[in-house]
Amino acid sequence: MASGRAMIKFGSRLKELRIHLCQKSNESQGVRNFIEKYYVPLKQNNPQFPILIRECSGVQPKVYARYDFGKEDSVPLSNMKDEEVLKTIQNLASK
Repeated sequence: MASGRAMIKFGSRLKELRIHLCQKSNESQGVRNFIEKYYVPLKQNNPQFPILIRECSGVQPKVYARYDFGKEDSVPLSNMKDEEVLKTIQNLASK
């Protein structure tokens, strides 16, 4: 079940996640699958946490993490599977 794997509780250092993806490109397919499979469990575990999804035609998929004091980190998500996207977000959340 998807919710068992998405039991991430975001720490206090992480302030926001932004996920950019294309609605149609093959490079964004894993990100689209991630959103369908894991977005709801993530929001249920972090109801007040802002997870922003931005779709734009032709954009390369990427996740941005904003931390304390305005520090940002980003990771490209091109051609990743949904489980790899989840692992990437877990890594960003644990920084």
